[in-house]
Amino acid sequence: MIALSTRTLPEIPAGVEVFSYDRERLEPGIVHLSVGNFHRAHQCWYIDRLLHEPSNSHWALCGVGLIDDATERLKLEAFPAQNDLYTLTRYAPDGSCSHQVIGAIVAYLFAPADPEAVLERMADPNTRIVSMTITEGGYNQDHATGTYRLDDTTTRAELADPARPRTAFGYIVEALRRRRAAGTAPFTVMSCDNLRDNGLVTRHSVLSHARALDPDLAAWIEAHVSFPSTMVDRITPAVLKEDAERINAACGVVDRLPVVSEEFAQWVIEDNFVNGRPALETVGAQLVPDVHPYELAKTRMLNASHSMLAYPGQLAGLQTVRDAITQEDIAQLVEMFMSRDVIPYLTAPPGMELEAYRDLIIARFGNPAVGDRLARITGDGASKLPTFIAPSWNALVEAGKDVHRIAFVLACFIRYLRGRTDQDLAFTPFEPALPETQRHLAQSWETVFSMPVFASFSLEDVHRSLIRSLAEAMEREGTIAVLQDVLEKSLPHV
Repeated sequence: MIALSTRTLPEIPAGVEVFSYDRERLEPGIVHLSVGNFHRAHQCWYIDRLLHEPSNSHWALCGVGLIDDATERLKLEAFPAQNDLYTLTRYAPDGSCSHQVIGAIVAYLFAPADPEAVLERMADPNTRIVSMTITEGGYNQDHATGTYRLDDTTTRAELADPARPRTAFGYIVEALRRRRAAGTAPFTVMSCDNLRDNGLVTRHSVLSHARALDPDLAAWIEAHVSFPSTMVDRITPAVLKEDAERINAACGVVDRLPVVSEEFAQWVIEDNFVNGRPALETVGAQLVPDVHPYELAKTRMLNASHSMLAYPGQLAGLQTVRDAITQEDIAQLVEMFMSRDVIPYLTAPPGMELEAYRDLIIARFGNPAVGDRLARITGDGASKLPTFIAPSWNALVEAGKDVHRIAFVLACFIRYLRGRTDQDLAFTPFEPALPETQRHLAQSWETVFSMPVFASFSLEDVHRSLIRSLAEAMEREGTIAVLQDVLEKSLPHV
């Protein structure tokens, strides 16, 4: 077993792909906020491929950890020890895999320990793009109104002391303020999160933060900074200790930060950059004038289907996405949801056939080696469901169509918030966007629909009654039994 580092690269086993570019020549032109597994499996993988062309050496990555938790503390220790290297293992649909060492990150900064170092890097003229994967819940939006939450405790602290930011938007605004003051060209701000119109959402959050701090700065940002929208796709499960041990043994490399993903990857980017951009189209990304159709297809089909299978799957005692998609009733729910509740109300992006995309999604969910855990998918539903599920629900309501399938999953979500499976096993729902006072609302039918997550859904009394009846039936009969009844009632409908 070879401990991963720059020094040991010549000793890496032959079955592991190692980059051929000279990392000593690389300069970070992109600062990425929040270096999670998805970023390392997706954007870093594209940049790694790009860096093999010597003319692209100025587009390497500087990663920034924003949150002071155990995961980021591990990166703070492991990244320097491994010279910012890590392995990516990609699994094909048949379960076969390939291993490679990714060298695209050339610096890692831990923001809670040294915010000034992060600001200096972001204000450096060589930084031309600031990208981020801060999750759907990280945009500090009020779910009911879409407004930026200036009353948030952390945001208030940042506005009072802008030189000590804590969030992505505090860092972006302060870094742009410094660049403006120094006469440095601005950077492009690029979200890579699963949000509808993520560029517009990011722009709104940045400008709202800036206006509260300095209206003149906000006007400068509005005039000079671009916020391209993106659509990103690659299933990337969490890597548990036993997963890491298995991967390391398989490839013969001791890596403290291994990442696992499926083979499939897609990155669609609005071609709207103010300070140059890497030629990502040369390594498989799509640069387009309008990301919206691609984004809608992905969020309303793939991301929504993830939620559609994850909530009933977890309540039924299943563990992984593959477990859920191979359960025949859940598989039928997912197929009917996409075929009847989504595709008829979507316009296909150029070159995409929605029925074929549906079949590809189902095949990807069944990858025997990826093992994405349902508990990861169900987490942060308060942020995900308004984006992934609400548009399809609202389209069905407006058209007067059958809503039973989505109502069933909304009932599952409410049961999820109450934290017990069909087997009466307790679990703790992961809902970082829901304060304790709002989580408490889920415990009572008198208050549950006043939760902000439901503000995006067109709900009438008949819908609330349906969701409640489904949830109560699940309490008596079990999740799968009620799902079978929902599917049986759905069969005659077109």
